[in-house]
Amino acid sequence: MTFLALDIGNTRLKWAQYASHQPDAELLSHGAEFLENIDKLAEGAWAGLDAPQQVLGCVVAGDAIKRRVNEQLDLWDVVPQWVVASESEAGLKNGYDHPTRLGADRWVAMIGAYHRMLSQGAPRPMVVVMVGTAVTVEALDAEGKFLGGLILPGHGIMLRALESGTAGLHVPTGEVSMFPTNTSDALTSGGTYAIAGAVERMVQHVRSHCGDEPKCIMTGGAGWKMAPSMTRPFELVDNLIFDGLLQLAQRRFKG
Repeated sequence: MTFLALDIGNTRLKWAQYASHQPDAELLSHGAEFLENIDKLAEGAWAGLDAPQQVLGCVVAGDAIKRRVNEQLDLWDVVPQWVVASESEAGLKNGYDHPTRLGADRWVAMIGAYHRMLSQGAPRPMVVVMVGTAVTVEALDAEGKFLGGLILPGHGIMLRALESGTAGLHVPTGEVSMFPTNTSDALTSGGTYAIAGAVERMVQHVRSHCGDEPKCIMTGGAGWKMAPSMTRPFELVDNLIFDGLLQLAQRRFKG
């Protein structure tokens, strides 16, 4: 009996099927669909999968998208569970003013990052960055308390805002440069360094607050674009949300 993990973002649904709901489980199959195509999952990518025993997912795209995914899950006799952030779970403590209002993807990614850090050595404070349609920059102390985080627009939103608000900026994507000498490079470099600057400021805050250098982890579909422009070493992790979902599944599903 297998476990299906779902990560439904603002643009795509990513899924991964594992041999069990344990953090070290074998990955059997995985894929991604743009949200406009999710109504074809049951007859497409999911048609050949073994029926999962459990399904756990996080969704930030809204209730309408979640209903459409639930309809596709009718392919199997399984009731999915959806993550909602809580005051504490899987060793993390939620410092948000209203814990349940914290985005599920942010909460799950932090759980995955924290347990990844614990598996690598002694506990340390952390900065966890997700680079996607939006960018989030999270701070955790060494005891697993979420101290707070930043949300800022991703590259695409920044560019569209400039195009809609400024005449003559309909230009192709450029390259990141220290001293841009054309408009395309200036736009791409500006967005990249804006994100890098926000991350650097959070690293400084965590170092000052915790008295220790934080471990830095980056994830998200555009993480690979940002990694070369960071001012300090980051561990780039492809599927941090899936790591977090496995940690939660191990605790939620017994047996």
